[in-house]
Amino acid sequence: MADHLACTLLIAGEALTGTGRESQDVIDPATGEIIGSVPHATAADLDRALEAAERGFRTWRGTSADQRTAILLKAAGLIRERSAQIGEALTREQGKPIKEAIGETLYSATLLEFYAQEIKRIYGRTLVRPAGQRAEVQYHPVGPVAGFAAWNFPSLNVMRKIGGALAAGCSTIIKPSEETPTAGIALVQALIDAGVPGDTVQCVFGVPDVVSRHLLASPIIRKVTFTGSTAVGKHLAKLAAEDLKIATMELGGHAPVLIFADADLDAALDTMSANAFRNAGQVCVSPTRFLIEEPVFERFRDGFVARAKAIKVGSGFDADSAMGPMASARGLERMEQMIGDAREHGAQVLAGGERIGNRGFFHQPTVLSEVPESAEIMNEEPFGPVALLNPMKGEDAMIEEANRLPYGLAAYAWTKDPARRRRLAAEVEAGMLAIDTGSVSAADAPFGGIKWSGYGSEDGREGVMACMVTKTVHEG
Repeated sequence: MADHLACTLLIAGEALTGTGRESQDVIDPATGEIIGSVPHATAADLDRALEAAERGFRTWRGTSADQRTAILLKAAGLIRERSAQIGEALTREQGKPIKEAIGETLYSATLLEFYAQEIKRIYGRTLVRPAGQRAEVQYHPVGPVAGFAAWNFPSLNVMRKIGGALAAGCSTIIKPSEETPTAGIALVQALIDAGVPGDTVQCVFGVPDVVSRHLLASPIIRKVTFTGSTAVGKHLAKLAAEDLKIATMELGGHAPVLIFADADLDAALDTMSANAFRNAGQVCVSPTRFLIEEPVFERFRDGFVARAKAIKVGSGFDADSAMGPMASARGLERMEQMIGDAREHGAQVLAGGERIGNRGFFHQPTVLSEVPESAEIMNEEPFGPVALLNPMKGEDAMIEEANRLPYGLAAYAWTKDPARRRRLAAEVEAGMLAIDTGSVSAADAPFGGIKWSGYGSEDGREGVMACMVTKTVHEG
């Protein structure tokens, strides 16, 4: 067992082990073997973290903007220096190819660098008033923030929870996933090593519902931010509403991909086939429902199937692996159940469709064609390596199907028609729309959804302002 998988809590600047605490096994998804354990915080631990967060907020908000910027930039540098080690642990715990794991960690540093500079761009404004009077709009940090991060991007999801909060002047308590704990611990440790007070940024683990109820019941916490399923997001939003806490919810999706007859099909195929199976499809913005205009359906279908069959699946540490295992046994079981249901409803399996071997949680890249609307997989996010390809009669039908579900996180479209691009931007219901590109994320761009995909934004200026409150000051 590698030393770097010995996990701790980080409370008030102190690393706490599992001694005297319940713990949870960490599983290598490539082998199914236990590779470490993560301690669960006790009620006393959580109370201590809350008290520290209250102190840490007072300290951090009183630290000058220049000093906070310098500390966060130093932390970003430490994350870059440690990216290979963090990426190795991330791959071992989550399964994704090592290049993707290191890339995710480096992107987390990039995001922190953006947030560090944004500290100096939190501007208020002066309102026009008669002579002798004055009115200002000011922005102040909301207070201690509780963040809950998902397992699919163990580094990036954590940074999205704590980076904007720290830039705003807030203290944070982050709970990474117990299944993928190491990257979150490493990011928090880098921040502490760079000079963020241990009271200001803390890391805890435990049974998710127990930890969330405990933290959100406290009046010390003034904001909650969560990445995960819509069902859990609704639950946390209700808990937050009981104390009128501000909330950011980045929830599930089921992204449509609109492929029009005038698209550059080769570019669309290369880009979207890679995106569909990135991180074994365990991506909230993963393109899943491909809505393909009838004149090019067969060409796109055949090209997509060929690309899916060519994907090399294997351990994330194998240099030629383009896709690693799924992160857990339950995800694998969910894939098998949803694909089986689609078969029963008449869907054609054109590639994959089966588990690979019986060691670890590997699944074939899967392509289903002509999937009826009645199939579960057309209505619920599969969160696995599967793409659904259906022919469509034209733009109106494609937009209608794109908007049919209650989810609205990401959407994609491929067309050369400028007028159509403008119509899609106006009519497709999603928090993020990518046209002729596979990317919906950038450090300076807000990331978030609408409808059942949540509310509020991370990244960009919006990720900082989501941790601020507005105050208007009137002077006579």
